Parts: sequence; C-alpha cells; structure tokens
Amino acid sequence: MQSAELKQFVVDKIDDLKARDVVVLDVSKQSNITDFMVICSGTSKTHVRAIAENLITEAKQAGLNILGSEGRDASEWVLVDLGDVILHVMQDQTRDFYQLEKLWQEHA
Repeated sequence: MQSAELKQFVVDKIDDLKARDVVVLDVSKQSNITDFMVICSGTSKTHVRAIAENLITEAKQAGLNILGSEGRDASEWVLVDLGDVILHVMQDQTRDFYQLEKLWQEHA
C-alpha cells in the first residue's frame, strides 16, 4: 500500500470510531522515518484506546505491518506506527500540552 493509500486507510479507520479533531501532517520532507503523521483526539482513556485498537485490528486484517504501538496501558497518548504513517491518539489535555501540530508545522 502506498503512503497516500495508507494515510487514507488510517483516517477512515479512526473515523469509524468517531475520532475528533483529525489533523494529517505531511512530514516527508522533515522526517526520514515516516511520511505522514495523523493526530486525533479521543474523549476519554477508553475512547483513545478503542480508536488505536480498532486501527491495529483493521490493519492486521488488511495484512498491514504494524511496526509498534505505545501507550495503550495509560491511554493518555497512544501511538501506532505503520511505517509510512504514524498515528497519535491523544486525550485533549495531553494534546494541548504537547502541541505536536505546532511543533511539526513550525519545521515545515
């Protein structure tokens, strides 16, 4: 699956579970580890975990390689690494604190 197709796959799967405030950043010129970062919010720890788990399950069913995931236990911030696309699912207060969108847009 090409990067753009994988990005759309991720966006579709997180939309299935009503992820909020979805932002897609093309970081291909700033990073040599990924092409896109998808950042979204969940309404609670349970919602954050569910969004990430749904993507992991759907990716496995589609035969995609998941390089790793972090943060599922605490579920304040869950990262799912699919290689060309990295998903960050965060609770609002965590997202406000780290401001990933601002960090990566400043380096664009």
